[in-house]
Parts: sequence; C-alpha cells; structure tokens
Amino acid sequence: MKKTHWKVEGMTCSNCALSIHKFLEKEGMNEIAVNPISGTVEFSGEENTDLILIEKGIKKLGYDVLQDETENSSSKSWLKSNKNRFLITLPFTVLLMLHMFHRWIPVHWIMNGWIQLALCTPVFILGMLFFGKSAIHSLKSGAPNMNVLVALGAFISFFYSLLGLLYFRNNNYLFFETTSSIITLVLLGNYLEESTLQSTQKALKSILKSQKVMANMIAFDDKHQEQIFPIENTQLKHGDLILIKTGEQVPMDCKILWGECSVNEAILTGESLPLFKSKKDFLIGGSFLETGTIKAQVTATGNETVLSGIIKMVQEAQSKKPPMQKLADKISAVFVPAVIVVAFITFLINHFIFLIPTDHSLMRAIAVLVISCPCAMGLATPAAISVGLGRAARKGILFRNAGTLESFRKIKQIVFDKTGTLTTGHFDIEKYYSSLNEEQFKSIVYSLEKYSTHPIANSIVKKWNTATFIQWKKVEEVKGLGVKAEDKDGNNYMIGSKQLIKSIKEDTAHDIYLLKNEELIGWLDIKDELRPEAKNIIQWFHKKNIHTILMTGDTNKKAAITANELGIQTVFAEQSPFSKMEKITLLNSKQPTAMVGDGVNDAAALSKATIGISLSDASQLAVQNADIILMNQGLSSLPFALGIGRHTFTTIKQNLFWAFSYNIIAIPIAAWGFLTPTFSAMAMGFSDIMLAAISLRLFVKKII
Repeated sequence: MKKTHWKVEGMTCSNCALSIHKFLEKEGMNEIAVNPISGTVEFSGEENTDLILIEKGIKKLGYDVLQDETENSSSKSWLKSNKNRFLITLPFTVLLMLHMFHRWIPVHWIMNGWIQLALCTPVFILGMLFFGKSAIHSLKSGAPNMNVLVALGAFISFFYSLLGLLYFRNNNYLFFETTSSIITLVLLGNYLEESTLQSTQKALKSILKSQKVMANMIAFDDKHQEQIFPIENTQLKHGDLILIKTGEQVPMDCKILWGECSVNEAILTGESLPLFKSKKDFLIGGSFLETGTIKAQVTATGNETVLSGIIKMVQEAQSKKPPMQKLADKISAVFVPAVIVVAFITFLINHFIFLIPTDHSLMRAIAVLVISCPCAMGLATPAAISVGLGRAARKGILFRNAGTLESFRKIKQIVFDKTGTLTTGHFDIEKYYSSLNEEQFKSIVYSLEKYSTHPIANSIVKKWNTATFIQWKKVEEVKGLGVKAEDKDGNNYMIGSKQLIKSIKEDTAHDIYLLKNEELIGWLDIKDELRPEAKNIIQWFHKKNIHTILMTGDTNKKAAITANELGIQTVFAEQSPFSKMEKITLLNSKQPTAMVGDGVNDAAALSKATIGISLSDASQLAVQNADIILMNQGLSSLPFALGIGRHTFTTIKQNLFWAFSYNIIAIPIAAWGFLTPTFSAMAMGFSDIMLAAISLRLFVKKII
C-alpha cells in the first residue's frame, strides 16, 4: 500500500472534511484521515494509484492541494484567499447597504433597482464561483457542506430580486443587499475563522519552525585542512560533519565527536534545565547549545529525525477522531439536508398559515438557511484536540492518538513499573560473589550483559567496560529471563533473574545469577535510587482518588520496601513480562487502567492497558508501544498529561454544548422573523469564532 500525505486548503468545517473523505472512499482509498483544522489529508492506496486524478477530484470539490506543506495560499491565485474575496465584495456591499440610511444620507440614487443590480452582480458572481461551485460538487459527492446553505440563500434572494426588478418593477421585491451581505459576511466569517483556528496550531508551528535552520558543515580541502561551509540543514546527509557553537540550534540529530556542551531540549521535552553532553553523546535536532562548542556527525536527516517523528505523531493524533466526535459527525452528515427542509417548511408555514407576505416569508426561510452552522458541531472536537495536543507537545508529552485524551477521564487506577520508572535507572553494583576469579567473572558477566537491553544490564556493561570481551559461538536474549550463550568449547552460560535458579537453589535473595552448564557460579546485588519526584507524584494520584499499583520483576522484599517508601497501595512482585501482560489484562477488565513503564521490557503490558505511558528517551521513540510518551524521562509531567486530557475533554463538551445550543436556539429565532439574513450571516460567523475561542483557552488554562 502507498501512503500519501497532502496539505489541503479551503476546508472550513467537518462537512468539508466529510466531502473529501467520501470522495476518497469512492476512489477506493484506505486508512483515510482528514483534519479540517490543520488541513492535512492522509490516505493509502495501491502502488498504481493515479494521484493526479485524485488531486483533480479534490480540486473539483472546491479545495486546493498543496504538494509542499511549506507552500501557502500566497503562491496561488489572488482570489483563492477568503480575505481577498472579502475585500473585493466589501465596497459593493457597503454601497448597497446605504439605502437603509437614505433618510439621513442623501443617496437616493441607490434606490434605483438597476444600480443595485449592477452593484450586486459582481458580488453574486464571485460568491457563486466560490460557494456555488463548492456546493454543487459537495452535493455530487453525497456529503453536502455548509456552502450549500450559503449558496442557496444567496441564489434565492438574488433571483427573487431580479424577478422583482424585471417583472413586478417594485422596490419592495428588491433584496440585492441581502444577497451581497450574505456572501460578504460569510467570507468575513470564514477569514476570521481561519485566522482563529490557525492559532490552535501555534504550538505545532513553533516546533515546525525549528526544522529549517543554517548549519556549519565541516569539509576538507585538497591539503586535508578543515573548511567551514554554511548550508541549510535540509541539505545535510547522514555521516556529514558539522560544527555547532554556543547559542546555535542543533541542525540535525547527531553524535558528538569532539567537545563538551550544555544543551537546552525544552522544545522537545518541555524541560528548560540544560543537560551536559560530551563525546559519544547524542544531540537531538531542534535543541539549543547554551554553552560550549562541539564537532558532531549527523546520524539522522529528514523524516528520520526525532523532531520529525514528534511532528508526525502530533499530526497523526490530531487527524484521528475520538469516540465523542462520532455523534457530531453523524449529525453533521444529515444537518444540511435537514436545514433545507426546515427552511422550506418555514416559508410554507409563514406564508400559508400565518399569511405573512411572500417577501417576508422568503427572508425568514433564507435567514434559517444562513444562520444554521454545521461548522460549529464539526469543529467542536478537532479544535479542542488541536490545542490540547499542541500544549502537551510543548511540555514534552506526546499522544499517539486523540482518543487517549478522552480516555484519561475514565482512569481509576495506575500501574507503575519499578526499574527506570519509579527509580532513576542508574544502577550500581552493591556487591557480588563468584567461585571464579574476579577477572574471569567480570569478563563473562560483561560479555553476556552486552547483549541485553535491560537497564540493569546496561549499567553493568558501563561499570565493567574494561573487562575482556568474549566472542560467543551463540548468544540470545530471553525476555523476562536473561541472556544465554555458548562458548567455543561448548559450555553453556546464562545470566538473569532468580527465575534461573529456583529449581536448584532455595536462596533467591540476590538480584542477578550466573550459571555455567546449569550450575550456579556467581551472583550480584544491585542498588538503585528512587526518582526524587516519585513520592509527590504518587501522593498526587491518591488525592485524585486514583488507585496506585507497583508491578515489578523484583523480589517481594525489595518491592515492598519501594512501595512502603512511596506509599503505593498494591504490590505485584516477581512478575515476568508475560505475567505483567496477564495482570494488566485482568486489571483492565475490572476498571480502566493506565500503566507507566520503560517502554522496552514492558511493551506487551503497555499495549494491554487502557492507556500505556512510556518514560523512554527520545532515541527510542519509534519502538514504543505506549499511547503516551513523556519525553523528559521523568514522572514530573505525568500529572500534566492526565490534566490536559481531562481539560481537553471538558473543552470538547463545552464546544459541543455551544454548537448544539446555538443551532437549537438560532434556527427558531430566524424562522419567527426576529433575525434578517444579514444578521444571520453575522451570527453564523460569530458562532465558529466563539467555539475556537473556547478551545484557545486551553493554552492559558491552569491544568494542575
């Protein structure tokens, strides 16, 4: 399957997104995700899919496909902008509206029907080219959008006025200013709506800005002397050498070859405190060197960088619909046809039952068409999600999908892994014993643990890296047990937890055991320190009435000590990765459960939780099974992640309440004649801006 990612301009509501979604479905596309807020369209198709044909089809619906996401409307036709369309129609509309003030302003010439027609025609033509064209194509696609209502209202008022001018020759039949004001005010509303909704993307845009910077590339001349060439970072390739100085942005993911520095990774982790980095350490593109000068080698470019992965993850999360949006989508899908029926009934009741004149009945029906706003219902959820995910990303909290934001409100218990989660993950060897000599013991342990991904193994390797390395004939890591290997003489070695020696030894008080040909030849005790923020985080969850659970592979004794020190309420010790997965499945079946783990050994368990949360570092971003990744490698941002989820869900509910209330109240008011089509157009535009403003509060709202 071929994955396609486009930026599409012109979407103003979920009906627009639905039109594109249905078109792509008809064309046989799969995995379709259309986001009206960010304007992104993603879909998968066969390798031989004619993308040019798909692009033409989307353009026929009234939208513009931008091949390059950095491209914008300024590179398109001047008339493609809602702002420019509004500026064109505004002078004509202002002149037409003057007749309302002819008693105070000497503009009697505006009362001439032919002059009104001349002023209205350019506005009507431009409006039909935009609203009318989009309306027709959306009807053909089977998903009528809000432009159907606008175009229908403008069309009816224009031709009714034209009929009055040519046939009845009576100024009482002229409503050219209504046609013009509907088109002009809706264009203004669209422009203001676009501007307001774009601000919901400001957190993501601030990250995007960090993708293009200048870099100092190191090259060598024919005399093997260093030369520095300033180039754009997008031209860098894997393996290139670069120079980064104090105050400069790291242009791409790289590995330090020379020098030391302090790095601010706030744009990625939300943590403003600088980190010390030296030779062999990795730097993430987008971070800043606060002090120091280093030479480094590029390790990733383009879409392979950590920053690109973060941006892609946030965009994909914004595109996915949470459960709450399904109701709004279902209503939006039938909203436009329903409003047309209501408008027709409004005209019939007013004219034939209440005997209201044709022109007034018609204006009431047009007011119903114009004031109805499917946009508000469709944008209620994505607007709030865009702000919520954006603010979380700025704090170094990445959500894999939008549904996780909504799921947080249901969480009743949270499970913590111990090693690397509640503890720092920085281990030290407390004591050890072996029947072998010290040098031989260290050499075997080092050579075995070299093949393990477990944090304890990594610490041992770092501690004993001066030991002699053994080349094994065969070596394999067994998840939840340890590492086994065979040497050139056929001896079998195994290192791991107490599960290895349960059948041969009663004393299982140590942390790591080494076996040779199934006989115990040594053991190690490991000490680890608790994260300084762990106790406060556990207490915070207790205040929120969320039950805390410790689940670890450690011994019962060590697990109990950790739980007592932190105040954790339930303990499951001596758990293998498989038993962790089973326990999480059981806990989840009883009530919604979140799990916090290191994202490597706990991957299976994390995937079974209602919400899986990983504290793994950014370099392991691509291999995580978690729903949420905390980029700052600590628990401190966990309450914020829970808070932003709950506040985003509250904002979605407020938006939906506003959207539904607006339509329930506004349509009857328009039907009873309390609103003219002109004021209806203003109210419709205001409803979308109001909704976006409610969502934008998430940027400044106190979360915890």
